[in-house]
Amino acid sequence: MLKKILTPLALAFLLASCTGKSRLVIYTWSDMFPPEILKEYEKETGVKVRYVNFDTNETMIAKLRADKRGRYDLIIIDDYMMENVVNEGLAGKIDRARLSNYQNINPLYRRQFYDPADEYTVPYGAGVQTIVYDPQKIDFDIQGYHDLWNPALGQRLGIIDNFRVVNGMALKTLWQSYNTNNLQTITEAGELLKKLAPNIRLIRDDKLEDELLSGEIHAAVMYTSQVTAAKMERPDLEIVYPVEGLGFGIMPAFIPANAPNPDAAYAFLNFILDPERGARCFEYLGYYSTFSASDPYIDEKYREFLTIPDHFNKDEMEMIKNISPEAEALHNRVWTEFKSTAGKR
Repeated sequence: MLKKILTPLALAFLLASCTGKSRLVIYTWSDMFPPEILKEYEKETGVKVRYVNFDTNETMIAKLRADKRGRYDLIIIDDYMMENVVNEGLAGKIDRARLSNYQNINPLYRRQFYDPADEYTVPYGAGVQTIVYDPQKIDFDIQGYHDLWNPALGQRLGIIDNFRVVNGMALKTLWQSYNTNNLQTITEAGELLKKLAPNIRLIRDDKLEDELLSGEIHAAVMYTSQVTAAKMERPDLEIVYPVEGLGFGIMPAFIPANAPNPDAAYAFLNFILDPERGARCFEYLGYYSTFSASDPYIDEKYREFLTIPDHFNKDEMEMIKNISPEAEALHNRVWTEFKSTAGKR
């Protein structure tokens, strides 16, 4: 009789499978992992992956707050929302002893404001808000956000549909913080944004890079994943890291406090923290690699876009954080007025 040799992951799940806990529920945005990675995990562990999507961080936390019986095993969100998750006791503490690949995380992405002691999260992807433009269509040099107000853009500018990022772009143009609670300053940024409206062609989160590639827009403020996709198709496109400063973001992964199958979540995190698998994840995701051990495994054609540039100065990078309720409400009003002025909804 032949003995079957179990991999460490499969062995870890032998008991869980016998007790019926053979499912991993991941709750995050769409397309965060290569389908083959999920299939490999299922094959190696015998644990089925159920992938559940949300559209906004706010949708996620509302469902997590209402989830009394525990539906989700692993969640990935934006950094600013993670602060709320931790403060409300919705995240379980990470047992690093169960993550043998934990040391593969790049120290740059650890000990952030939302998890200063690295108790709750594993960073999965990071990025900056970037300007990209077509030098064949634009005959002036773009160096920062302030250049986007140039009338020469003439309704050929696309921006992402994120009110804190775009309102923050106006704040940065005024040399102010993304996270100011000064209502007068936020109001001034709103008035400045209205002056940008004539240059706006599109406000869209999804596939904005396609409109730059097609020529529908000539310049865009985009997420790192969109920049990666655009530059892979058109290497001649110009990338601008705004002189006013970089908006920097990280996507933390966490295990909910009431996760029904935390064993599966730990095994999955350790699975993707493997250097080679992590590289494949970031090539698919299009965001900066947060696992330094994965950097050498990233294909050379992607490496320039998926590893954080050496010239980035951490002191010049600012993350969007939670602000006062009054400031948040004003940001929402500023955003609504700006979109109305731009003729977008």
